[in-house]
Amino acid sequence: MERVKAIQRGSAAAAAEPYRPELLADEEPRYLRRQKPLEIRRKKFGGRSWPFYRRVLVWTMAGATGVTTATVAGRFLLYSPQVLLIKPDQIEVTGNHIVSREAALQPFARDRNRSVLRIPLDARRSQLEQLPWVESASVQRILPNRIRIELTERTPIAFLRNANELALIDAHGVILDRPEGEDLHFPIVTGLPDNLPREEREKRMEIYQEFLRDANVVRSGSSDLVSEVDLSNAKDVRVVMTGLASPNDPQVVTIHFGNNDFTGKYRMLVENFAQWQANAGRVQSIDLQYSRQVVVNADSTTSSAKLKN
Repeated sequence: MERVKAIQRGSAAAAAEPYRPELLADEEPRYLRRQKPLEIRRKKFGGRSWPFYRRVLVWTMAGATGVTTATVAGRFLLYSPQVLLIKPDQIEVTGNHIVSREAALQPFARDRNRSVLRIPLDARRSQLEQLPWVESASVQRILPNRIRIELTERTPIAFLRNANELALIDAHGVILDRPEGEDLHFPIVTGLPDNLPREEREKRMEIYQEFLRDANVVRSGSSDLVSEVDLSNAKDVRVVMTGLASPNDPQVVTIHFGNNDFTGKYRMLVENFAQWQANAGRVQSIDLQYSRQVVVNADSTTSSAKLKN
């Protein structure tokens, strides 16, 4: 009986307490809560926005326009009559004095009625440099339909005598035909046959130039007294000179200079020639190859003398 009364009192007390919904919420199992629905956004066009596709469309149209323009321009530049090489007057040639204009235009004969853009400039430049008198060449396009050629011609520095022929030769050992109507004054060099490699001819022409420079250093204008230079022996430069006794002296003297110290040897020659001639009579040859020893008339069978300094 007492237990029943206690339960009734507890129920009445619980009923008398105010309602507290937060307690009910805390005690409610979480799996009973109603979850907020998750909004799912669906992207259109494979995940790309409309501005992206608009840019792609614009660039595609621009690219197509560029390709079309380039194609039309290319066909114009390659086939239009306005860019064709039709007449020789469209080719400008400068720098030529010995080389004729006709010789310079000959490599371009196959380019007639061809667009200037299709002319192989490097090949034409190489062909021009094959001309004997051309040292270097430059070929340029001048749009729309012109070609400019600039030539650098070779500079001869001596006459070259082979057998009975007299040609010209430049500092690089290149043998040149004598041009007509040109008044040229050079010493004659010998001992450089056609079958001698060009590189070897160039080395011997360097010795020739060194001798002339050194002689002019000792006495200005000495190169004008040189008649002939024999370069057949690279170790002994043989020079035929006149005017050693006086500028107007026609006496011909052959001098052996060796291949070095041209300045010292030539100074010895000009300072002592009068004394050597007084001692030996008529001087026909002088050998200066040997250090501190001079041999006068060594090439002559009539007389010779050795003079030591």
